[in-house]
Amino acid sequence: MDDSLESIELRHLRYFVAAAEHGSFRKAGSALGLSQSAISRCVADLEDQIGASLFHRHTWGVSQTFAGQRFLARARRAIRTIGEGAHEVASAGRSEDGRVRIGIYSSIASGFLAELLGTYGRRHHKVEIEIVDGNPVEHISAIRQLSLDVAFVTGTRDWPDCERQHLWSERVFAVLPSDHRLACREGLTWRDLSEETFMVSETAPGQEIHDHLVRCLAGLGRHPEILVQKVSRDNLVPLVALGRGLTLVSEAMTVAQFPGVAYRPILGEILPFSAVWSAKNDNPAFRRLLSLAKTVADRSARSV
Repeated sequence: MDDSLESIELRHLRYFVAAAEHGSFRKAGSALGLSQSAISRCVADLEDQIGASLFHRHTWGVSQTFAGQRFLARARRAIRTIGEGAHEVASAGRSEDGRVRIGIYSSIASGFLAELLGTYGRRHHKVEIEIVDGNPVEHISAIRQLSLDVAFVTGTRDWPDCERQHLWSERVFAVLPSDHRLACREGLTWRDLSEETFMVSETAPGQEIHDHLVRCLAGLGRHPEILVQKVSRDNLVPLVALGRGLTLVSEAMTVAQFPGVAYRPILGEILPFSAVWSAKNDNPAFRRLLSLAKTVADRSARSV
């Protein structure tokens, strides 16, 4: 590319197009709030860089040369492309457009995440929201690689090379058949459940539930019988109705109604949830989401 063409600026194109449309440097200057001489000098500079005359100069104004006629369409297209690009960048900066990728470890059917994502979606309806299920280790790895913007995970553990903030907590519920002997109770203890068979999913959060059951029941001198099922957690609940065993869910999941099952809270069991993200992440759509998440958390804490 000719080095002289690299110095063409947007103003060169704008002034040229204005002169072509008005047929006069004076009228073009008046429309742009500039002097006639400023327009004339800028167009002359553009002609020098291109190496071709763009206008015939007359006492009554200007008319385009053949080169000027050909260049006009390209100049307009360049101005439009630059304008569209600037608008896209500005929109992304305001989170009007873009994408935010979210790793989850809880249900989005109700509770904190449902409120957060619903509010964010209404405020920034042009932002694409991508939800990814998975376990915390997978999510944190993706956070570090910036392939996820934020992960909402259980616990208050700090992860190396990541930022974390506790946002909300949910009660833990046992899922049991509606005709189970414990279904008549308002709340349950671990001792009530110590002789029960449990099921967990092979997929997330199955392993975490498995480990939680072992920790809680070991203190009662009971090694629980835990069956690993090769189904998603959504399909695990119907298996409870069939009498295959009990399982655990967080409070947000209890809004999902399945025939033949009952949800009962385990007394004293509270599960904290935290947001984890990379300090290197400068995605403006994510930053708006994080700010909103903190606001929702503060509002929820004040209402308790």
